[in-house]
Parts: sequence; C-alpha cells; structure tokens
Amino acid sequence: MLIEIVLPVILAVIMFSLGLGLRPADFWLVFVQPRGFAIGAFNQMIVVPVTAFVLAKLFGLNGEMALGLMILAACPGGVLSNAASQFAGGNVALSISLTAVISLVSVITLPLVVAASAAHFLGAEAASIHVATLGGKVFVLTAVPVGLGMALRRFSPRLVRKSSPWISRLAFLLFLLLIVAALVANWDAFASNLRTLGPALVSLNALLLAIGLASASLAGLKPMDATSIAIESGTQNGALAIAVGLMVVGADGGLPATTLPAVVYSITAWLLTLPFVLWRRGQSRTPRTSNVSGTVS
Repeated sequence: MLIEIVLPVILAVIMFSLGLGLRPADFWLVFVQPRGFAIGAFNQMIVVPVTAFVLAKLFGLNGEMALGLMILAACPGGVLSNAASQFAGGNVALSISLTAVISLVSVITLPLVVAASAAHFLGAEAASIHVATLGGKVFVLTAVPVGLGMALRRFSPRLVRKSSPWISRLAFLLFLLLIVAALVANWDAFASNLRTLGPALVSLNALLLAIGLASASLAGLKPMDATSIAIESGTQNGALAIAVGLMVVGADGGLPATTLPAVVYSITAWLLTLPFVLWRRGQSRTPRTSNVSGTVS
C-alpha cells in the first residue's frame, strides 16, 4: 500500500533534518548539565508513559486506541520541540541534547513499551510483536537518518548551511500533508472518536507541560531550563508514532486505529503548547528589577 512506502520516507526526511542540526557535542551535555538532562530524560522515559497509561484507563480508551496512546507516549520529541524551545526562550542546547539522546535510546525503549502495552490492552487479540524486529525498523527510520544528517553537517558544513532551512521546511510540510491525508482517509473514525480522544490528549499535553515545569522548578533549575524540559516532556514525535502504529498493525484500507491518537495529538497538542510557548517567551523577555541602585551619567 502507498502509505506504507510514503510514511517511512516522510519520517526519514524529518529525522534527517533533525540530524542536520546536531553535533557530537550535543550528546555530551548529559555530562555538562547532568541535573537538567536527568530530569528531562526521566520525564520522557518514565513520567510520560505512566501518565499516558493512567489517562488511557481514566478515559476508557479501547484496545487499539489505548495502544496508540502508549505508542505516542514512547516517542520522544522531535524537530518541532527544539524550535518551540528556541522561540520560547528556553535552553536550546538542553532541548537538542534531550531530543538527540532519547531518540537513540527509544530504539530500545519504544519496542519494549509497545510490546508490553499491546499485551495489556489487547490481550489475546494482540498480534505477535518481535521487539528486536521492531527495534531494528525504528533504528533504520530514526537513528540512521539522524546519523546521515550529522555526517553531512560534519563533512559538508557549507552545503548544510545552504540546504538545512529548506530541508526543515520540507520536513514540516510533509508532516502537515501526512496529517491532512490521515484525517481525510480516516474521517469517520476520527469524528467518532474525537469526543473521547480529544479530552484525553489535551489532558496528556496539559499534565506533561505542568509536570515538566514543576519538576524542573522544584530541582532549582533556571527558568530557561524549566521551559525546555516542559516542552520536551509535553511534546511527542507524532510522525514516529504514526509510523510505529502502522508497523504494529499494518495498513488495511487506511491508517489503523493505533495511529489515530498520534494524528489527533499532532493537532490538539499545539492548542496548549503554543500558548505555553508564548507565555514562556514573554517571561524570558520580562526585565527583572535589580536591588542595586546606580547613577546615570
């Protein structure tokens, strides 16, 4: 089916554009800012899936919808989270490092979460999921394009400076087209489940933004660090989630129900994330009054 060919290509382009913005030094921030990185990584790898699991239960999502929500929760942030962090006045280096490292780690963690979630929510109806096979596919679609993008940046920096902006725009446009196509092809399923999925996904986004901000603030991190951690906690890679949802169930006349949470989330997430980004941007630009007085000459 065409979608099974087009979707991986779109995801590969998105991940390649992510790699163009990475340097090997980005992976070492874990040692430079260990506390900020540890909190962000813990949120993405533990807090996000646990929150999604609780919400799936609270909102009574059915088997494949619940599995789709867990797939979404296991996918780390992507290029858009880095751009949002930059616009919001966050710590862009921390945001990029979290995206880079967790994207690589997800090659292992994502298949494990998917297999456990399928067994729990689908039970005997769950298709056999080979963790190693799924991990290999995720590696090919994420880590390999990221590595190629980083290699191109390393060996052809001038070419990357010229091409990176339009490649990023192309990746974003392809993702938008993917969302529109998914909605058109699955409109009946989307409309019938929006009343349940919408509140669940908005709640997921709101809780994760709040948890990310609170956890960073309680740890005594700087406001710019807290901004990036909140955005990384509350933003998932919708394109990767759609691709994995398709891998798990397969396409049969359209995108399966396991992809609908990611499709809906790609729209609803920005209902709260965008105002949050604008609020944090305003906070970062608000001048802080000083207790030190001086004279004007």
